[in-house]
Amino acid sequence: MRAVTLRGITVFPGFLFALISMIAAASELPLERIKLPQGFTIELWARVDNARQMALGQHDGHGGTVFVGSMRAGKVHAVSFGANFKVQGVTLIASGLQLPVGVAYREGSLYVSAVSRILRYDDIERRLDHPPAPVLVTGSLPGDTHHGWKFIAFGPDGKLYVPVGAPCNICDPDPLRHAHILRMNPDGSGLEVYARGVRNSVGFDWQPQTSELWFTDNGRDMLGDDLPPDELNHAPRAGMHFGYPYCHAGDLPDPDFGARRKCAEFTAPAQKLGPHVAALGMRFYTGTMFPPEYRNQIFIAEHGSWNRSKKIGYRVTLVRLQGSKAVAYEPFASGWLQGETAWGRPADVLVLPDGSLLVADDYAGAIYRISYRG
Repeated sequence: MRAVTLRGITVFPGFLFALISMIAAASELPLERIKLPQGFTIELWARVDNARQMALGQHDGHGGTVFVGSMRAGKVHAVSFGANFKVQGVTLIASGLQLPVGVAYREGSLYVSAVSRILRYDDIERRLDHPPAPVLVTGSLPGDTHHGWKFIAFGPDGKLYVPVGAPCNICDPDPLRHAHILRMNPDGSGLEVYARGVRNSVGFDWQPQTSELWFTDNGRDMLGDDLPPDELNHAPRAGMHFGYPYCHAGDLPDPDFGARRKCAEFTAPAQKLGPHVAALGMRFYTGTMFPPEYRNQIFIAEHGSWNRSKKIGYRVTLVRLQGSKAVAYEPFASGWLQGETAWGRPADVLVLPDGSLLVADDYAGAIYRISYRG
C-alpha cells in the first residue's frame, strides 16, 4: 500500500488499516529493553521498510522531511513530520532500485546511490505524491555488489562524497576503482579520489569546528573473534591512505598482503572500535537538546557482528573527542541484542532540528527517536 502525504493530512486508501497495523507493530518492539543514560528516552518514530541511511530535507517551524534509503527492499521513502516533530506520514518515492542505501539532500533535490549509479530526484518535496523521474548524475561507478552499497553525503565543500568498497573480504583491488572514498561535483563532474585504503565505509560526517572528514570503516573477516577492530578514521585532507589491504587498525599486518608494505606507511585510526561490530552510520551531534558534554561528539550506529562466535554490536555508541583527538569510546544505547538473539540492528543516526536523535533499524523496519528530558 502506498501512502500519499499532503502537508498535515494523510490521504490514501486503507488509512485506518495502516494506522492500526502501525500501532500493533509498535507494541511488538520491546523498547523498554533499550538502556540509555539517565534522562534520555526512546520512542518509535516511524515504521520504514529496511531503513538504512537517513537524510534531512527542508524543514521550518511547520515541519519537514526525512528521506530514508534501504538495502534489500530496493526502496526510498520520505517521512513527513510536523511542527512537534511527530510523524504525519510515510511516502514511498522510489522502488525497484539496486541497493539504494545512500540518500543525500541538496537544494531541493534528493540524491540516491544505486551501486554503479547516483540518481537525482529534483524538486522532490513538492512532488512526494507524484515523484519525478530520476536524473542520472553518474553511471560510471563499479557495479560490484560485494560492498557495493554506498552511504553518500555532501561535504562542506559542496561536493558529493561516495565510498567504493573492496569487492571482496580481502584482496588487492585496482586502487583506481575500489577501496576508497570519492568525491564529485553535484552534476557528477570532477570525480576524484579523496581517501585510499578504505575497505568498506558506510558512514561519515564532518567535524563542525574544523569541517574535516571522519568516517567509519569495517574491518576484514576470518581472522577470529577479536581481530581486527572496526575503525573510526579522521581524514583532514585529501590523499591519505588508511591501510587496506596491507594493514588493519594501524598495527596489524594482513596475513596475506602485509608483507608488501609496512603499517608505518599508513594512517592509523583515530579510534579502534569493537571487532566485527559493523560500524555503519555516524554523525556529529550538532543539537542543543542533549547536555553540553554530548555536543560535537560522535554517535555511531553499530549494526552488529556476524563473523564472530559471540555476537557484539547491535547498539549506538559514543566517541568523545577533545579537539580532534578521540579520548573515549562507550555505549550510548543498547538492548537490541538480548543474549545471542537480536531483535533490532541500528544502521544510521541523524540529528533532528530540535536536537533529538533518530536511529534507523533495518532489521526491525523502524526509526526510533531518542530525546533528553532532564
